Amino acid sequence: MSANLRQVAERAGVSVRTVSNVVSGFAMVAPETRERVQRALDELQYRPNAAARHLRGGRSGLIALVLPEISSPYFSELAGHLADHAEAHSWTLLVQQTGGDAARERELLDGVRAQSVDGLIMSPWGLSPADLTRRPDSAPLVLLGEQDAGGLLDHVAIDNVSASADLTRHLIAGGRRRIAAIGLQPHLVNGTAARRAEGYRQALAEAGIPYDPALALDVNHLHRADGAQAMRRLLDSGTRVDAVFCFSDQLALGALHVAVGRGLRVPADLAVAGFDDIEDGRYANPALTTVSPDKAAIAQAALKCLAERIGHRGEPLPARRIVAPHHLEVRGSTAATAGP
Repeated sequence: MSANLRQVAERAGVSVRTVSNVVSGFAMVAPETRERVQRALDELQYRPNAAARHLRGGRSGLIALVLPEISSPYFSELAGHLADHAEAHSWTLLVQQTGGDAARERELLDGVRAQSVDGLIMSPWGLSPADLTRRPDSAPLVLLGEQDAGGLLDHVAIDNVSASADLTRHLIAGGRRRIAAIGLQPHLVNGTAARRAEGYRQALAEAGIPYDPALALDVNHLHRADGAQAMRRLLDSGTRVDAVFCFSDQLALGALHVAVGRGLRVPADLAVAGFDDIEDGRYANPALTTVSPDKAAIAQAALKCLAERIGHRGEPLPARRIVAPHHLEVRGSTAATAGP
């Protein structure tokens, strides 16, 4: 069992209040006393009771993370970063999955299963901006992804338009002119796919390449099977293509599997690129070129916003939109220059 404050006080030869002041970071403790208390804390391996501290402050020490798909490598990696950084705030992270279903998102947003949490971080797929601002639960909320609640809530995301344009420019610089886009999702209201498509079209226009609707393919989900199915449709249509930009790495892995199975050389015949920089893409053959969002920066920014909201209950703070960095990871799936 961890030592308590009284045991630490006895070891250091000070009062329990002095030990409490050192643990709490109270400034008015003499340096030599602080050093003696810290030595006793270390020797006895004292661990503060986070639950008791939160309860004294009227808080639970729990925050909720609401994601569309826990099984998604992107979201699972992001959740890992959030869990790691939550420890710095002595928070415990509770993860809930919605499947992108609006009713499920509404249930969790309204606090049906989150009455005891101090705040929520949510990546909504099904709810509109108006839906996100109508909620009886007063727990602070930070949004991830493209749905920004009309600028009324804290929101952390990368610039999907810029990121997609960067990747499309990379393909064009490699000599590609017939670039397909796999991943449009008109059935969702979150706007991520629409912004990635906007960046794709923007880069084509800059290069003087006409947009061809036959090269833009819808998908139901961002999974490997959907990427494979879209790639089959594209190849079976007979449409000429020399590159494929997929709106997720999972889509790209499915497309890559079909392309190689059809005898195409990647990247000599067909360049394939994705989005998210998930671990699987680094070990594909060839390794997958992708947009790499700074997941750690997204997690840190979201938790910083949440901590400030929790610490300023009752005091108005302006809503913030934080744009996290991204960069291209250029790998073997796009390395070769296209032929004539």
